[in-house]
Amino acid sequence: MGHTDERKGPPVWARKDVTIHTCPKSFVTSDSQSLVEEFLVRRRLGAIDIRDLSAKQVEAFALLEKALSAELRDGQQNRRAVT
Repeated sequence: MGHTDERKGPPVWARKDVTIHTCPKSFVTSDSQSLVEEFLVRRRLGAIDIRDLSAKQVEAFALLEKALSAELRDGQQNRRAVT
């Protein structure tokens, strides 16, 4: 499993290939939370026009879309394995 920090002791959060040994809330800034919320709202309302976004938003939204697609794909694979 990959590690995002080098501290010893038991992990406090793990997901797929990421493990951290400190509270994950300390990694979430108000800026990153705002980007996630805006991504979800814009995605729910329809297509996102990247011409209306800052470079930071485009980068964040691309990363979030990739992560969401992977989660959905993994969830579908898990459902097939169970049935």
